[in-house]
Order: sequence, then C-alpha cells, then structure tokens
Amino acid sequence: MQHGVLMEAEALICATAMAGGVAAALPFLPQAQRLAITSFKGSWTGLASEFFRAMAEKIARAEPRDAGSRDENPKIGAGKPIARPFAELVSELQSMLIEDWAGEVAGSTYLEEKFRIPRSTLHRWQRRGEVVALRKGGRKHVFPLAQFIDGRPAPGISEVLAAITNPRLAWFWLAHPCPELDGRIPIEMLRESSAH
Repeated sequence: MQHGVLMEAEALICATAMAGGVAAALPFLPQAQRLAITSFKGSWTGLASEFFRAMAEKIARAEPRDAGSRDENPKIGAGKPIARPFAELVSELQSMLIEDWAGEVAGSTYLEEKFRIPRSTLHRWQRRGEVVALRKGGRKHVFPLAQFIDGRPAPGISEVLAAITNPRLAWFWLAHPCPELDGRIPIEMLRESSAH
C-alpha cells in the first residue's frame, strides 16, 4: 500500500501465512543461524523475491501427486501448526492489559517486600536477560510472578529470552500451552525441572 500497490485478498493471506511461518520457525533455529539473519544488512525485499522465485520453481518441478495433496491445515516442521502472524500477536499483546494475558505480575517494590529480592538484583537480572520484565506505562516494568522460584528466576528463562527477544512474546510463549510441547505450558515445565 505504501508503494501504491494493492494486494488481492489471496496474496495477502499467503503473505500473512508466510510471515507467521517465519515468525514461528525463527525462535527455534540454532543461535548461529538466528545471528546470521539478524545481522543481514542487504535488501529483505530482494532476498524475499529470490526465495519466492526458487520456491515457485521447486513447486513447478514437484511430482504431480505432491501438487494435488494440499494440506488444509498448514504445518511447520514435524507436524507443528503454524503460529499466528507475528505482527498480529505483538499488536494484540500491546493493546491488552498485561494482567489479562500474563497472569499475576508485580513491580520491584512488591518483589522486594514479599519475595525479598533487592531492586538492584532484579535490575541486574533484567539487564542480563535473566528475568522477564514487561513494560507497563511509560518506563515502569512489572514482572510475572510465575517465573520466580524461591526468590530467583526459573532456570531456562535466559535461554528463552535469548531466542525470543521481545519480552511480551517470550512471556506469552512461556505462560501458554505450546503445541511444540504437546500442549504443556513451558514455565510450568521449567518450574518442575528446577524442583528435581
């Protein structure tokens, strides 16, 4: 639309599905591949055009039996459903009240008084990416309480934040049933693993 080109509905749906597939696959790539992608300085439009040309040629060369077996429920990887489009999810999470999707959250004062976590420690964990901090309002951050076990972040939080750098998306993934984990909730799995 910015360039005066209107996409037909089918093309828009296809583009959205592709964006969702990329967003769903990206956090699960090896770190070296993610770093290569994030450091790319070339033209994303040119790279995407090259990708689509190659995919169109591959599809055209596919055997006839493959062409007729369109799956009504597109999947990524080993039978995993494609996640909702990244931009749609980010927009939705930003417009919702944190408490409506993140569970119980608290500020640094509450955590210091009730969990005995000094503010300096909390802010150090936040800077190092060891704890999920969700921006609420201008500069204030709140912290989902479910990530803490005995006054410390659950093991594995830093790895999730390294893979999913948007804190809202990271916590959304951690706090909700995950198809890749047979519907289990990742933060509950991290909490269980720390108890053993």
